Amino acid sequence: MNTTASSASTEATANRRFRDYRVLEKQRESEVITSFVLQPVDGVMPPYQPGQYLVFRLEIDGQIVLRNYSVSGDPDCTDRLRISVKHEKAPAGSSVADGLASSYLHQQVQPGDVLSAAGPMGEFVLDESSQRPVVLLSGGVGQTPLLAMLHRLLKRSQRKVYVIHACDNSAVHAFADEMRELVAQREGVQLYFCYRNPTEHDEQAGLHHVAGLITREQLQRWLPLDDYEFYLCGPSAFMQSNYGVLRSLGVARERIHYEFFGPATVLENTLADDGAASAVQDQVQPAPSSRVDANVLELDSPVEAVRGAATAAEDAAQTVTFLPDGRQGQWHEDCPSLLDLAEETGLSPDFNCRAGLCNTCMCTLVSGEVDYFEEPLDPVPEGKVLLCCSRPRGPVAVELP
Repeated sequence: MNTTASSASTEATANRRFRDYRVLEKQRESEVITSFVLQPVDGVMPPYQPGQYLVFRLEIDGQIVLRNYSVSGDPDCTDRLRISVKHEKAPAGSSVADGLASSYLHQQVQPGDVLSAAGPMGEFVLDESSQRPVVLLSGGVGQTPLLAMLHRLLKRSQRKVYVIHACDNSAVHAFADEMRELVAQREGVQLYFCYRNPTEHDEQAGLHHVAGLITREQLQRWLPLDDYEFYLCGPSAFMQSNYGVLRSLGVARERIHYEFFGPATVLENTLADDGAASAVQDQVQPAPSSRVDANVLELDSPVEAVRGAATAAEDAAQTVTFLPDGRQGQWHEDCPSLLDLAEETGLSPDFNCRAGLCNTCMCTLVSGEVDYFEEPLDPVPEGKVLLCCSRPRGPVAVELP
């Protein structure tokens, strides 16, 4: 019996159960971000990898709401953990309400209260087996999982680390002092703050390194020529812009790790719209390990061409039909789940946890069979399917609500 695999499976199963956490402290980090220091009520701290998140189940005005929040503190702390939440406020003058969950946490939850959460979960984690230098590139509250990574990198490695964080100005900049203290702990760590709209005080006090948006030229100036591992997290526009910049500079896809709540194709499609991408090719050679280049080379071989044709035939046998409009998607091995495939075809099914916990993405399985690569927390009723954690076993038709 493989005891290591068995232990990991047991731990993963335990992490999918909701547990109670008591709020020990509530810390205001900026005008928009507040941290909550939590301790397990049962006294057992679940181990987590830097970058993972918890799924919180909140009861607000009789409604159950699930939200994912990254662990933002030191992953080596054994008796407590920290999450940091941005208060999502509606634009001034709009009729849209403020964020339900973030408003509840910011305005109502106090030290001593108990919150229910499952996890830790998530594949956006620090690769601690690599010895490559690391670039932690974040925007806004996207710095929270990268903070946990920074803690771990400084404590357990001597890898070079470049921390680049972008936000509006010092009023909304959380963890600035914490980051400065962390990077001062050892050699080989560089820190850069980029303020889009710095205040006069920011300018006078020198609280940021550059004003405006992060540019290709700044990254080239800050980062010496090297083979980096990039960790990228932030708002959608930030992600699209900076993913495109990194790819245009020749950074291979497998070197860019990102947390993005949406289909990965959104990031890939930014390259087609980036008119400056071709302009830098004479400055930086594309990485030869790019997956696109590798695929082209493979199909030059007759043997690989036959394999490619066989794979295409196999994929054709796994057509997924989304009702009621009859839109179809072709299953492929790089697609994580039926939910991702639906998004690739331009649909927007309801979802929340993307982990088989909340049943938000449950829909009707009209025909065909599926496999669950992540066991749902509760049994799925016959004739239903959870899109977020399933893959098709042959042709499948599902009906979205």
